[in-house]
Amino acid sequence: MINQLKKELKEKSNSKQAKILQRFFKTGKGEYGEGDIFLGIKVPIQRSIAKKYTNLPLNQLQNLLNSKVHEYRLIALVILMDKYKKENKEKIYNFYIKNLKNINNWDLVDISCPNIIGAYLYTQPGKVTKKTLQKLAISDNLWERRVAIVSTFYFIRQNRFGESIGIAQMLKNDKHDLIHKAIGWMLREIGKRNQEVEERFLRKYYKTMPRTMLRS
Repeated sequence: MINQLKKELKEKSNSKQAKILQRFFKTGKGEYGEGDIFLGIKVPIQRSIAKKYTNLPLNQLQNLLNSKVHEYRLIALVILMDKYKKENKEKIYNFYIKNLKNINNWDLVDISCPNIIGAYLYTQPGKVTKKTLQKLAISDNLWERRVAIVSTFYFIRQNRFGESIGIAQMLKNDKHDLIHKAIGWMLREIGKRNQEVEERFLRKYYKTMPRTMLRS
């Protein structure tokens, strides 16, 4: 089944689009997405293909996640989100955590972590949730830090803002603009639901917040 999936993706590949995506996702030497390979397939098409392969077992998803091909990893994550809804949630969560090293670009993080890490931690005791998110937030790995803040989007959607505010406070002085943008995004989402909570954070920190965070 996995070979059929790869064949279908190859047939949908677009070399011109791939070059555009490789520039957009900073895949050059020394850039945050260094070494990532793109087939040039738009996300809606990938989602459509993923629906045909939701029965792929975890060992075959592992094969996709280990690949340098970006679309392989994204499709694996889309399938994994579907599995999280239908299968053993703790097992899928642990599989996701084990693969954090392969969830290594901002779109991969953003599309998946709220719906797996966020959804799982929302059901756990507060101490477990806080400890897990804080551990990710102090990681040396850029993507784990982004996972920490973006996972809290699930909590925001449930009108629970404490986790997002806590991680935003931890990461507000982060040096990477991809973290600034993620915090700005979460604050904006909070503001859509509770403007007072957002404004309280901004009043306290706006003088020292990076411009990218304020604009996001």
